[in-house]
Amino acid sequence: MSNMHVKAINGQLPKEQEGMRATPGGKWRRDLNKNKFLLMLTLPMVIFVLVFSYLPMFGVIVAFKRYQFNKGILGSDWVGWDNFRFLVNSPDLWRIVRNTLGYNSLFIILNLVVSVGVAMLLYEIVSRRLLKVYQTIMFFPHFLSWVVVAYMVYAFLNPRSGILNSLLEQMGLSGMDWYNKPTAWLAVFPLANLWKEIGMSSIIYYAGLMGIDPAYYEAARIDGASKWQIVTKISLPFLYPVMTILTILAIGHIFSADFGLFYQLPMNSPTLYATTDVIDTYIFRALMELGNIGMSSAAGLTKSVLGFVLVLSANAIVRRIDPDNSLF
Repeated sequence: MSNMHVKAINGQLPKEQEGMRATPGGKWRRDLNKNKFLLMLTLPMVIFVLVFSYLPMFGVIVAFKRYQFNKGILGSDWVGWDNFRFLVNSPDLWRIVRNTLGYNSLFIILNLVVSVGVAMLLYEIVSRRLLKVYQTIMFFPHFLSWVVVAYMVYAFLNPRSGILNSLLEQMGLSGMDWYNKPTAWLAVFPLANLWKEIGMSSIIYYAGLMGIDPAYYEAARIDGASKWQIVTKISLPFLYPVMTILTILAIGHIFSADFGLFYQLPMNSPTLYATTDVIDTYIFRALMELGNIGMSSAAGLTKSVLGFVLVLSANAIVRRIDPDNSLF
């Protein structure tokens, strides 16, 4: 029997160890002291989320009030569910919900497929210099404002002097009045969103591919596996967890449209509302025209609650299929 055990039997443990044995939170304090530097690294983001995500939650009560500037949030009159009824009873509800869900669903599927494909193509590039060039070219559009992108798109789609119409006319085809043709934007929005965000998404999946042990690929090549077999049997299975988590998070934002994309690109043209009007642009126009802050807050709260429910539902389905790939 060791001296430590003998001292424990005789009640002669050192004070430090005796305190940790007697205190239920001793293990928690040891872990905290051990990882204090790592926790300090997370502190800026914790503060950021607390200040910009949790503290503003106090403002959700505006959704249940008739907000008046002279009375403030707490002094404004309660109206219950009236702000929510205004949105539900709107004759444009079906149109804006259909467009929001339709576009976001298409964005999720298209970005996932193309991003994974681009990441795999980047992984096959041997030259590190060329790899950095390609990544920079694809990554750069992510930092452009939608205002800038809107004018770039206008240079292409201008009905009179646009580059695209000029090319069509040179080919003997008639040009199109893009800003008065609602159906054309069913293709413009996905392409613009893909062009702007493909770089960021592919970088994430490329990092996942870089984490795969090269021994798997070497063994597959020695066994005579084809490129397609390597992709389907090695690359994709290793990317499934990342793909699943990012998809679940994207589903949580399916009711939140990118305001810059849907407002700036079509130049807020009223003739395009049939295919370009989404929840965010509708709320913005209602707020600007009616000044009803309570209604816009009610719509934002509704979107947040629905997104939260969708995240829980999607995660529950994934956890039932494969618990290892679920978010929590």
